[in-house]
Amino acid sequence: MKERIITISDLEKTCEHPFSELVRTACQYQSKILLSSENKQVNAKSIMGVMAFNLSSGASIKITAEGEDEEDALKAVETFLLCR
Repeated sequence: MKERIITISDLEKTCEHPFSELVRTACQYQSKILLSSENKQVNAKSIMGVMAFNLSSGASIKITAEGEDEEDALKAVETFLLCR
């Protein structure tokens, strides 16, 4: 299992549909990918979960990936959320 804590960049300025694009990115990997903040945790592959999580610029979140491609999955989701 790999995890990293990041601060989200301004997704609305760089992505037209940030929630669906995040889910699309996460779904490219076999690993289980979770996003958590304070007392909330959601599956990054669930559009309803991501929408309910309410990602916002400047928020600090933890990304957790577990599985055979966890390192690549973690990097991809982190890169997306940091708008790199």
